[in-house]
Amino acid sequence: MSVLRRNAFDIFYEKRSFLIKQYEMGDLSKREFLEANFDSVQSLNIKPFSRVDSYEKGLFNYQYYNSMAKYYRMMAQDVRNTKKHRKYYSYYYNKGNNYYHEKDKATLTLMKFLDFQGMEAYYIKVQSKGLKDKLFEIVFNDYKEAIFHSKAQWLKDILIEMGIFFDERRSSLIDQYINDVY
Repeated sequence: MSVLRRNAFDIFYEKRSFLIKQYEMGDLSKREFLEANFDSVQSLNIKPFSRVDSYEKGLFNYQYYNSMAKYYRMMAQDVRNTKKHRKYYSYYYNKGNNYYHEKDKATLTLMKFLDFQGMEAYYIKVQSKGLKDKLFEIVFNDYKEAIFHSKAQWLKDILIEMGIFFDERRSSLIDQYINDVY
């Protein structure tokens, strides 16, 4: 990896950790956190990597797609009940769904890179009725701040097949964030 890319990664991870701390301290709302995370990813001008040959590249890909998905879903919610902008709702909602699918593929790519070692997955307890018994957490135990989420049945099936999905409900390691609305 070039020095330029390494510096961009360092900047990205430092900014991400800083934003997480700001959110945890209450200095940022969840919406502000999501917007700042989106801006951070965009400002680096790095696109997702087609080849994942390091943990950092895999995590960046996940964060890129996750920030894009959440941003566009948030935009969809903003225009949801406005008749004037109904077509924008569909556009933003579909764009968010596409990014969520790419995020799940990025998660799988990273898990394969790590040979499915040092990770566990389980359903998480959520306040949202729409996410109950759907949202699960994947934790990479050997890495700091490596907590991934998904609702994808196909991904869960792979986790079950690999023996790392536990059919139980736990509190999320980032419970406050998960159950905070935006």
